[in-house]
Amino acid sequence: MNYRRFGKLDWKVSALGFGAMRLPTVGGGHREVDEAEAARMIRYAIDHGVNYIDTAYRYHDGNSEILVEKALQNGYREKVRLATKMPIQSVNCREDLDRIFNEQLSKLQTDHVDFYLFHGLRGEIWPKVKELRALEWAESKLAERKIGRLGFSFHDEYNVFKEIIDDYKGWAFCQIQYNYLDTKSSPRSPGTRGLKYAAQKGLAVVVMEPIKGGNLAVKPPKEIQSIFDEAVIKRSLADLALQWVWNQPEVSVALSGMSTMGQVVENVESANRSGPGTLSESESKLISRVRERYLSYGFIGCTGCRYCQPCPQGVVIPEILALYNEYFTKQNNVQTQNEVKSKYVEIVNSGKGADKCAKCGECEGKCPQQLPIRNLIARANFTFTRTRE
Repeated sequence: MNYRRFGKLDWKVSALGFGAMRLPTVGGGHREVDEAEAARMIRYAIDHGVNYIDTAYRYHDGNSEILVEKALQNGYREKVRLATKMPIQSVNCREDLDRIFNEQLSKLQTDHVDFYLFHGLRGEIWPKVKELRALEWAESKLAERKIGRLGFSFHDEYNVFKEIIDDYKGWAFCQIQYNYLDTKSSPRSPGTRGLKYAAQKGLAVVVMEPIKGGNLAVKPPKEIQSIFDEAVIKRSLADLALQWVWNQPEVSVALSGMSTMGQVVENVESANRSGPGTLSESESKLISRVRERYLSYGFIGCTGCRYCQPCPQGVVIPEILALYNEYFTKQNNVQTQNEVKSKYVEIVNSGKGADKCAKCGECEGKCPQQLPIRNLIARANFTFTRTRE
């Protein structure tokens, strides 16, 4: 395993971190984690050098922290640094901070968390952090050594990111969405400019969604595949996406939300080959061309985090957005588009289609990507209904 600097800390982090948001599940839902398989995956990663485990209060509807604790039994907890997050959106008072934090310590069966983050900060959330005096609360936990280092995860544009960093001098690290499609400032990411600013300020930068929720690892449209085919060095799509992130010297660790043992094995092997300067100039130019083509398709940006679920009307928003995105990225492949339509018909027949959307907007308030979900769902409904006529 290759290791990298973690900001100003006298500690090196594995290039690959294990994100516990997309663990294998059973029963067809998202909440029930396959405990045995998930623990096997996490322990394999640790046995092969991974030393950063990332979870959160909300992952797997509250079950992720419980599973992580079970996986870290039998001496594994001592081999890693553990990160989890405070769901600021769910906090209304100081008592909520204490209640949730104590619940997390109980779930994790620990007396401290190595790296603690305020979860999902963005423009409208940052004033709430100040009003709650949450930073003072966190400093008290730091003094009690219940928190090792304080950071924040972030979904918004560069100017907001810079403001949050500059407003508080106690940040040790931050977590941002970053991949070869999210290089410019947007409501989802501060982009490359944000990455460099945080590193310049001495913060460790933890990257989430390096493969954009797995979207950069699926079979691309024919036009994009033809660009990949030009590469002299043949890599898997996932490996290429990860290597692009690790090629940036400002990145401390790239988190991967792995769902299968195969993904763990592949990503560990990728991390073993990683490092700044690993990608050749020709590979970097190739990725730039892929980026331009993908963005010309209007890549939606849903990462499948499922924070929008459950929908009050039962609409399976992540599945519909995934199909909507796939439909348009396959615009020159009629056969594949027909397959996408067939998948959508199955969703409609199950009573969970876009036609059930009541436009209440509850999903948009929960979306860390700040996507216009109601508009996207309406467009999906129109598109798939029109194409069936």
